[in-house]
Amino acid sequence: MAALCLLLAALVGCGGGPAVDAARAEVQSLLDRRAEAVLDRDAAAYARTGTRDGFDNLRAVPLADWSYRLTALDRAGDRATAAADLSYRVDGHDRSPVVTARTLSLSRDREGRWSVESDRPAEKSGQQLWDQGRAQVVRGERSLVLGVGQSEETLRDYAELADRAVPAVSDAWGPRWARSVVVLVPETLEGMAGLLGSPPSSYRGIAAVTTGAAGGGPRAPADRVIVNPDTFGLLGDSGRQVVLTHETAHVATRAHTSAATPLWLSEGYADWAGYRGAGSTPAEAAPELAHAVGRGEVPDALPEDEDFGFTGDADGLARAYEGSWLACRMIAERWGEERLGAFYRAVGAHPDREGAVEDAMGRVLGVTPEEFTLQWRDYVRGVLAE
Repeated sequence: MAALCLLLAALVGCGGGPAVDAARAEVQSLLDRRAEAVLDRDAAAYARTGTRDGFDNLRAVPLADWSYRLTALDRAGDRATAAADLSYRVDGHDRSPVVTARTLSLSRDREGRWSVESDRPAEKSGQQLWDQGRAQVVRGERSLVLGVGQSEETLRDYAELADRAVPAVSDAWGPRWARSVVVLVPETLEGMAGLLGSPPSSYRGIAAVTTGAAGGGPRAPADRVIVNPDTFGLLGDSGRQVVLTHETAHVATRAHTSAATPLWLSEGYADWAGYRGAGSTPAEAAPELAHAVGRGEVPDALPEDEDFGFTGDADGLARAYEGSWLACRMIAERWGEERLGAFYRAVGAHPDREGAVEDAMGRVLGVTPEEFTLQWRDYVRGVLAE
């Protein structure tokens, strides 16, 4: 009986092996044609591969590459569910592809041709902006802004903010980074959360975040600055500029930000870059910490990573950011801006989290963490009491 099954397997696919392999090859070919239609902006060719949903949402996006790699196929007769990695590059910004997991529903007609019925983010993957609607595009001199459900005027305002942020960050950090920024503007807070694959409550009250791989080299995909329009829209002109400059600083420093970099340094540096040309006084830029110091509550230590969690303690989160900003501001004032950048790079270059700050403080600033903390506490008390 076993010999008969082996013979039949070789001839007609007993056990499903050759049949499954044939279906995988057919589906991969289908996805290749679908990707080619996206790049060619060919609506008719795209429609021949299945549902046309999503095609118009992508029309304005400047794509350099778009491809699928089938990773799994679960077939039940003339229907199937495919898992695939979508790789794409935004022209002029991504030096390597963004890769995101997708789930596709497929059906097969009487002639044996497969077609796509739906293409959506995999269960634990965030949405792409065009999953939320038709993407609009505005190009700035140093930026690319992609939005959904926004007016062109609004997106142009974001581009102008980003175009000012890029040279401001280069002046602080130096010119050795991409010197451009990609900004994503969804329609709502819920849209922002969808892009990040998290519940909206995680980002309520947060104006923007930046996504990217820590320690990403020169061939990494471009970071994305993702805006929460609900909160961003409540800010004044100066506050909006500070936020975009802060996020752009994360883009510039990404290659030198590693697992060794504490959040007080990465967030404090970004805030320092954001406020550097804003003309705000310490008390204006750090109101929550100023109130605490006014009550005699000077922090004992630099913020821990967990202090930056979006746990609902808005005042505590604000004090963590403000204290970190003042730490970097103190370094820039007492040791110089170049030394602040050197300190940041030295921490990020350390092979381990343990000892990274201690080693960099000793080599770059000539102090121990204990000495630095005492100086910082005195500095916080002094500048916020003015």
